[in-house]
Amino acid sequence: MKISLIAPARKVSEEEMSFAIDYIRNSGFELVYDKRLFNSYNQFAGDDDVRASLIQEYLDRDDIDAIFCVRGGYGSVRIIDRLNFDKFLKKPKWVVGYSDVTVLHAKLQSLGCESLHATMPINYADNTKASLDSLFNFLKGESLSYEIDSTPINIYGTAEAELVGGNISVLYSLLGSDIFPDTDDKILFLEDLDEYLYHIDRMMTALVRAGKLDNIKGLVVGGLTKMHDNNVPFGMTAEEIILEKVKGKNMPVCFNFPAGHINDNRTLILGRKAKLTVGEKVTLNFKTL
Repeated sequence: MKISLIAPARKVSEEEMSFAIDYIRNSGFELVYDKRLFNSYNQFAGDDDVRASLIQEYLDRDDIDAIFCVRGGYGSVRIIDRLNFDKFLKKPKWVVGYSDVTVLHAKLQSLGCESLHATMPINYADNTKASLDSLFNFLKGESLSYEIDSTPINIYGTAEAELVGGNISVLYSLLGSDIFPDTDDKILFLEDLDEYLYHIDRMMTALVRAGKLDNIKGLVVGGLTKMHDNNVPFGMTAEEIILEKVKGKNMPVCFNFPAGHINDNRTLILGRKAKLTVGEKVTLNFKTL
């Protein structure tokens, strides 16, 4: 399997990528990248034209099986409308990443394509074995199935539907656009990092007002990492803020799922049907094709 590396947002250095490059190769995969991966333009990995051009090249290549976004940051939304997916749709490949890569996931979901919400090379040195195994074993043909401990604020129930979503902040930035994921009759996944609690409330309230939570079948909440509060407390945790927005809905809700801005960042298949069961244990099983 051939894996290409792209940096759709923040720049990276060769030193930052050395561990991941060795890890991918030692896992039995062929890597495709060149010095353009390390372009630098202010905080970005090259200006918008440069980043879009490189991504387009790999989207179009028939010999590439997966495209790994090496890190997030900010920048994918600046180039998403420059990309053409016509050739990609003739031979789809896995697009892998999380955080800012939610933009690419959303675009692919709008096109009816699956993608992998998973750890990125910038994180490999700190990831758990379970996190890395979930990605690379899946790429080698294994199925994805999880069982985790439940939390006291979970809402019990079962749902079977397509999984969509990603980073709350990025989804919020896509509201009103043609690539915001269709959440009707779906299981929604959410995670975020480094936000003030009132920001979480504002973004979740915006999703509510836009009707994006009206018809979801289930909710999976991953890492809500490094949340901040003001001197005058907001009065609710990030989990409590999200729970408030979905209370009263007859559906399963899971918190603390191991995915997002955490070291134990397990792979999720966005755009694929999954079965979520929340009880004394939480199970999430993806349909095998």
